[in-house]
Amino acid sequence: MTDLIVLGASGLAREALAVVRETGSHTPIGVLDDRVGHIDQMFAGLPVLGRIANLDAHARADVLICVGSGVARERIVDWLAQTGVRGIRYATVVDPSVRNPARCRIGAGSIVLANVTITADATVGDHVVVMPGTTITHDDVVDDYATLAAGVSLGGGVTVGRGAYVGMNAAVLPGVTIGVRAVVGMAAAVLQDVPDNETWAGVPAHPLTARPLEMTR
Repeated sequence: MTDLIVLGASGLAREALAVVRETGSHTPIGVLDDRVGHIDQMFAGLPVLGRIANLDAHARADVLICVGSGVARERIVDWLAQTGVRGIRYATVVDPSVRNPARCRIGAGSIVLANVTITADATVGDHVVVMPGTTITHDDVVDDYATLAAGVSLGGGVTVGRGAYVGMNAAVLPGVTIGVRAVVGMAAAVLQDVPDNETWAGVPAHPLTARPLEMTR
């Protein structure tokens, strides 16, 4: 099995590592986190080997970014691409309970946890996180770095934009678009398009505030 380095000592990392160990897809060998020195030396049974910048010492290992924020995941990928670390292979983690009968695409670096259903002609991009119990139905597009919290339900033909966050148990009407880096609150009912960089919540969902673009970077 290929070695695996996890970036980020987080709850998401513990969840993803549980799946990796169950499936035997990789051999986890350690964690890199920029808080080294301020966190325990062991995390989820693995040694904390240094900062993310130390990744070049593990060139043969696959990499899994376990940072909860999609914006932060994108920053890490962009930074690694600029640092000269070559040939990074991003692992994809899919729980064995996931239903994906049409073999819809799940992109590199994505994490799809227990009891998720992906029906037909849907696409899950790169470095996406899909939490347990989420439903992604026909013709949905979940763009790179998006996060779907537990219990989200997407109607058919929904688009979730790059780096967007959809909160726990939210439901999205068929054909609706969630904009780039938009945030949808917990248990929201989204009946219309959510513009880029805005936060919506409620039943039906409505805008709470437009977040300045510089705050989302």
